[in-house]
Amino acid sequence: MCIKPNEKCQTQSIAHSITVRCPAKINETLSVGAPDSKGYHPIETTFQAVGLYDNLTLTTAVENTFRCDVELPGANTVVRVWNLLRELVKLPPMAVRLEKHIPAESGLGGGSSDAAGFLRGAERLSGCKIDGKALAEVAAAVGADVPFFLVGGRAEGRGYGEVLTPLADQPERWLLIVMPKVVCPTKAMYAKLDAAGRPRKVGNDFELVAPRECLDLIKRLRDLGSVRAGLTGSGSACFGYFESRSAADVAGTRFPGMWRRVVQTITRAETIS
Repeated sequence: MCIKPNEKCQTQSIAHSITVRCPAKINETLSVGAPDSKGYHPIETTFQAVGLYDNLTLTTAVENTFRCDVELPGANTVVRVWNLLRELVKLPPMAVRLEKHIPAESGLGGGSSDAAGFLRGAERLSGCKIDGKALAEVAAAVGADVPFFLVGGRAEGRGYGEVLTPLADQPERWLLIVMPKVVCPTKAMYAKLDAAGRPRKVGNDFELVAPRECLDLIKRLRDLGSVRAGLTGSGSACFGYFESRSAADVAGTRFPGMWRRVVQTITRAETIS
């Protein structure tokens, strides 16, 4: 990726502090191709943003600082996108605070959403309109799911997830998201999927190699009345759509001791507001 500074960009601050809500996503479908010549896996997926949020606050400050209410790697997605964006425009010094509610290693896209939220917030805080193509390049350089969170709502993803076709918003629907006490490291899940050879068609190819705990959750969600259930991303969180909030709430009581949330799908405007 080659980022060229935008000399026409004005960086006069128009705000002192901005809080951005960074939503989660599910993959309603996910088909994974064999690795290409670069070793990357092309995908076809349907993204849907949902109303579970991290909160990212950007405040003009004397020096750059980053804090989070949970421990994150030093090279986390927010810091990475911040460093890349500083190559593109001159940003004011900022104090950045991240409040996490989307669990890590869940397939819900929390880290990617936080990175996209930083891009949106930094643009507003600085008063600088960044070229859309350059913004997309920065997003894709940080993670395959980051570009989706700049589009939001519902979208079809191809390529490595960065080739996006926005889809019309659907009527809001209720879903239950449940996360078992197992982890599904993305790199390991791709390796398992390549070894399995995709022997049959499923809604999400990673269900072919997902831990038994995840598969059991999907079955239980269906048995409890979910009209559609599956794994999101490479896991380990699973989701089930229900006819109403009350039905989703009742189903949630059947998973004591597990991380779980009842949420709604959200529109494109709600995702990027």
